[in-house]
Amino acid sequence: MTLQSRATGALYGLALGDALGMPTQMLSRPQITARYGPFLTGFHPADADHPLAAGMPAGAVTDDTEQALLLAELLVEGKGRIDPAELARRLVAWEDDMRARGSLDLLGPSTKRAVEQVLAGTPTDEVGRYGTTNGAAMRIAPVGIAMPVANRAALVDRVVEASSLTHNTGVALAGAAAVAAAVSAGVDGASVPDAVEVAVSAARLAAGRGHWVAAADVAERIVWATGLVRGLGQAQVCERVYELVGTSLATQESVPAAFAILAACPDDPWQAALLAASVGGDCDTIAAIAGAVGGACHGVDAFPEDARETLVRVNPGLDLDAMAVALLGLREGP
Repeated sequence: MTLQSRATGALYGLALGDALGMPTQMLSRPQITARYGPFLTGFHPADADHPLAAGMPAGAVTDDTEQALLLAELLVEGKGRIDPAELARRLVAWEDDMRARGSLDLLGPSTKRAVEQVLAGTPTDEVGRYGTTNGAAMRIAPVGIAMPVANRAALVDRVVEASSLTHNTGVALAGAAAVAAAVSAGVDGASVPDAVEVAVSAARLAAGRGHWVAAADVAERIVWATGLVRGLGQAQVCERVYELVGTSLATQESVPAAFAILAACPDDPWQAALLAASVGGDCDTIAAIAGAVGGACHGVDAFPEDARETLVRVNPGLDLDAMAVALLGLREGP
């Protein structure tokens, strides 16, 4: 397996997980099982009465993939660095474009609050102090591809730089650092269990960054959640994560949920993405995170070829292969 395959796998895993979770996002676990069975087996269109994705076809991606690629473009343009003011401008333009397309899947609460404050003149280093949701974690995978994990402190610095505009709290930065570090470890050849260990280490490093808020410790919840599902059947994993770990927008729920499901399917990132898309709540983000880390560890060929073909056909603007090459160029240096 090549470095290229693992980097491309991370981006495809993110987008595939996101697309799988598109029709199930913000539904309860009982609603999902009533419509699709114990867990999904492939892509589905959104129902006509879906609160966010009504009318979207099977295989369509959502804000998770689009914001991750927005961040990736900024990383490439900035040669590995992110300008917070430019990030704010791009996020505003992205939301305007989403509205023009008739989408209701717009900026999340933490990101929206921060961007509005920037536009009102608040300094960029102050606006993210209340951002605790998973928006930073959902779009951070490109940083993991662009940054080697050997220097964990430097990787965490880049996570903070890419996230603090909207999510400058210890809990959100810990969640984002966990995802970026696990992706980076996977690109370097780590197995899923090893990548989870790296994620815990990075989350502990990042927890002291940004502003303190009252929230459970992300690193400890990853450790607890991955142990919680050990030995369970696939449907049981979904139930346990939904009932105990939680699947809300809160970083301390959705990030550990993604790692728990990935730990339950360490050798099959496609199955991990299917289960993650079936747990309810913010399950497109949970599946995107699980898919990104699993894809980094196993490479792009671990995902079914027909699923990848569907993804490209339904989302013709995606060029994940070229973006993976560009991000790897940052990782490898000049």
